[in-house]
Amino acid sequence: MRRFYLFLVGTALLFSCHTTKNIVGANGAVNPYQYNISKKATVANGAVASAHPLASKVGVAVMKNGGNAFDAAVATQLALAVVYPNAGNIGGGGFLVGRRSNGETVALDYRESAPAAASRDMYLDAGGNVIEGRSINGHLAAGVPGTIAGLFETMKYAKLPFAKLIQPAIDLAEKGYVITEREAASLNSLQAELKKYNTTATAFQKGIQWNAGDTLIQTDLANTLKRIRDNGAAGFYEGQTAALIVEEMKRGSGIITLNDLKSYTAKWREPHQFTYKGYTIVGMPMPSSGGTLLHQMMKMIEDKPIATYGYNSPDAVQLMVEAERRAYADRAEYMGDADFYKVPQVQLTDDAYLKERMKDYRPGIAGSSQITKPGLKKVSEQTTHLSVIDKDGNCVSVTTTLNNSYGSKTVVGGAGFFLNDEMDDFSAKPGVPNLYGAVGGEANAIAPGKRMLSSMAPTVVLQNGKPFLVVGTPGGTTIPTSVFQTVVDIVDFGLSTEDAVYGPKFHHQWLPDEVFVEKSFPTAVRSALQKMGYTVTERGSIGRTEVIKVLPNGSFEAVADNRGDDDAEGY
Repeated sequence: MRRFYLFLVGTALLFSCHTTKNIVGANGAVNPYQYNISKKATVANGAVASAHPLASKVGVAVMKNGGNAFDAAVATQLALAVVYPNAGNIGGGGFLVGRRSNGETVALDYRESAPAAASRDMYLDAGGNVIEGRSINGHLAAGVPGTIAGLFETMKYAKLPFAKLIQPAIDLAEKGYVITEREAASLNSLQAELKKYNTTATAFQKGIQWNAGDTLIQTDLANTLKRIRDNGAAGFYEGQTAALIVEEMKRGSGIITLNDLKSYTAKWREPHQFTYKGYTIVGMPMPSSGGTLLHQMMKMIEDKPIATYGYNSPDAVQLMVEAERRAYADRAEYMGDADFYKVPQVQLTDDAYLKERMKDYRPGIAGSSQITKPGLKKVSEQTTHLSVIDKDGNCVSVTTTLNNSYGSKTVVGGAGFFLNDEMDDFSAKPGVPNLYGAVGGEANAIAPGKRMLSSMAPTVVLQNGKPFLVVGTPGGTTIPTSVFQTVVDIVDFGLSTEDAVYGPKFHHQWLPDEVFVEKSFPTAVRSALQKMGYTVTERGSIGRTEVIKVLPNGSFEAVADNRGDDDAEGY
């Protein structure tokens, strides 16, 4: 077991300032002032892998105290809203894919939506050009948040009262938690933007630098969470919290109204399911492109002997890159909110169509996005993921987001949480790239009440109808390709869960026509791809994948990514 310990600064002084050390009851107590980060847990009863150790520990404690995987998913998300403010959220939205103990698969959409006052050209100037930054930072970038509505819908399958699931988050916000070196650096880098985009002081600002070992207390957020505890979803979408959101909108020329908040609903959708080499892949349907992209990419390579090529070999990487190119070309043209636009879902995932898409694939020769176009005939990176499983066979894969790191950089005055900048995930103008370089068209144009296209891909893989993998990752447009690679690495190449999660990632998204690779990506493979004619570009870390694998003996192996403070816990 790989274990990285968090050494606190000024521990003695710190403990003298806190009279209560644990935020959860004696059975599974969680200490927010002294904790470690565990990258792997092999357990028998239940496991959680998420972006922060305190959130993972809260999720496991909930299961120890009688909750199931759905309870743990709710509690973990609420804890992340406190301890992982750059992506964990109540001011954003997300998607849930799950498998219940009775075999039923479910998909829940609590993606943000465009306010009623939103319009197709709201981010364009008088000349029809995109105004740089307007859809990314500040009040106008925010869509109507969906997370709280999603959590209350998730309660349909939970066992414990909501008040018990939210209390750890309230305690973490009210009493504070110790931040890591990575978190301190992140908050320090945010200070200029906080000053620029906020109308009131926030808990994330102080006169001196943040340091590892500092305690972050979020009193306003604690009070917001208490209103949700006491009043349910109405504690967010109505009453004082809703009034604070609208007041913040008025101060910063935003457009979210009380009616926008009150009328928001989370939606249960039919999971997007397909088979791959005997496994059943359960993913998210529109308005997430993740399930469809995963379907297209995996089916495009299914008839190729990729296992014989070798893990991360030039031949395997090229095949996967060309599948990614073709899928993302279709994403740009055809994918959007199916409630507003007729997405040609059946045609996009038709086996014959996908075989046709790969007909011009040439091993050893780079494809071209000038030649490969959307194929049908006319007929943020700051997200966070958590994977949960329990002993009864319930498993939950949840990806939530604010879009960019810390979303719109705007904290709701008096309410203590960041608002998303998800409006950037619409196509501000057809053919113009968004924050992640993704382009889109009419299918993803802005419209009041519409949900912006997402790349989130929470996924459950079933073997003989039972859970085998629970997987997902943050990373903007790199999400589907990272999930694609992780599943192929385990299913086709037989990699261990750790190697599949920690191994170097690559990504292609049609435009720009480049193969993006992490620094650790093998030099020899880069050179081989360049000789084929590819442009290979090194970038920062790709995703932070959280995987739970069910082992042959029925135990759970949870692995958290080593690209961050991610943590795997279990019991």
